[in-house]
Amino acid sequence: MASIEELRAERVKKLESLEAVGKSAYPSVSKKTHFVEDFLEAFDEIKEATIAGRVMTIRGGGGLIFADLFDGTGKVQIVLKGEDTSETTMAFFSEKVDAGDFIDATGTSFLTKNGQRSLLIKEVSMLTKSLLPLPDKFHGIADEELRMRERYLDILTNQELREMFVKKAKFWDVTRAFLKERGFLEVETPTLEITTGGAEARPFATHHNDFDLDVFMRISVGELWQKRLMAAGFPKTFEIGRAYRNEGSSPDHVQEFTNCEFYMAYANYENGMELVQELYKTIAEEVFGTTTFTTRGHTFDLNVEWKRIDYAAEVKQQTGIDIFEDSEDTIKAKLAELHVKYDGTNRERLIDTLWKYCRKNISGPAFLINHPLLVAPLAKANEDGKTAQIFQPILAGSEIGKGYSELNDPIDQRKRFEIQQELIKGGDEEAMMADYDFVEMLEHGMPPTCGFGFGERFFAFLCDKPIREVQMFPLVKPKK
Repeated sequence: MASIEELRAERVKKLESLEAVGKSAYPSVSKKTHFVEDFLEAFDEIKEATIAGRVMTIRGGGGLIFADLFDGTGKVQIVLKGEDTSETTMAFFSEKVDAGDFIDATGTSFLTKNGQRSLLIKEVSMLTKSLLPLPDKFHGIADEELRMRERYLDILTNQELREMFVKKAKFWDVTRAFLKERGFLEVETPTLEITTGGAEARPFATHHNDFDLDVFMRISVGELWQKRLMAAGFPKTFEIGRAYRNEGSSPDHVQEFTNCEFYMAYANYENGMELVQELYKTIAEEVFGTTTFTTRGHTFDLNVEWKRIDYAAEVKQQTGIDIFEDSEDTIKAKLAELHVKYDGTNRERLIDTLWKYCRKNISGPAFLINHPLLVAPLAKANEDGKTAQIFQPILAGSEIGKGYSELNDPIDQRKRFEIQQELIKGGDEEAMMADYDFVEMLEHGMPPTCGFGFGERFFAFLCDKPIREVQMFPLVKPKK
């Protein structure tokens, strides 16, 4: 078998032979008259057509050649026959065209003996000469890292993958339409921030040269900005955009991802749960055509009444730990007993780690509620003073979104920020930075508001795939 270098050298010779007779291997204009999809749909009415696309496979030789042409809308077989195709065209295709090339193919509609709709070729011209071969048509790209690095080839040779990305686009189309139909205004908020807000995560830091100012890439999709818009008089807003978290990778976590966050004034987390249940069901039905999914070893149906799970009660039921009364040492001992690793030793991180152990046993759909106030620096407190008005959809052992009744008491918010600053001083890199300009906004007044955020991790769960797999171009390390 020839090496890649040998194959490339052979194709370069074909390229040079085209140029030698004054034919460009990379012309700027195609003579295309039909997309493949349109040609096949109107096959019986079309007498002659020019289709442009990539040659995926070539079969046969001599006086009868078959090839598959793919243009993104579909694939069609083209046929070159000695008695119907000129010697010049037969020779050009045989001597100059390889699998991977883009060509213009002009011909007439032709039904093969086995009934396959095809294009009987009269003329062929080169649009793009490929210098490297395509992956094996039967196996595609087997190496995981290479698949991600050469994602364009992975998508080209994997129909299922292409269809998944079409679904992903529809996922966001449905989300956008759902919110707009209910009166939400789509907005854009900054991706560079002086202080990150809206989540507990380690940010990416960069420098603004013009202002000579250190800034951070946002870790949420404009939470503190959208709440400012509530104070500005907009009753409902949403944004779909990128967020960045400088943290570890896992099947459910990447450092750059797309999220949606929406905010509605004069509403609380009860209203939010009602809307989110309807939103998730709508996405499932319109994008996947079903509400029942099996993922991560769990099966759930979004078209049922969602249970409500009390945070502290569930932890106590599964582990025996009372998160409000038991000491940090007791929690550490339980985590050690359960063989659960944890980062950080402050109470907030220990409780969060304990919950993450428990959640894996819940298939859902369910809403996790009544989180301890310590893990909720931006949410309203319940009347007990210990828990917060937070809700998180639980699916397949994970939280798939987060929302709450937004804290709009400026005095309480300032105190919560101060607690977070103490956590930062203690070495907690995920604690929330204080935004005292946001507190000033609250002092001017913000109406009761419910906010919620979710993202492409929800799509990954519905596909039963790692989140990296549902990203078109995930980050990969450079070649060594």
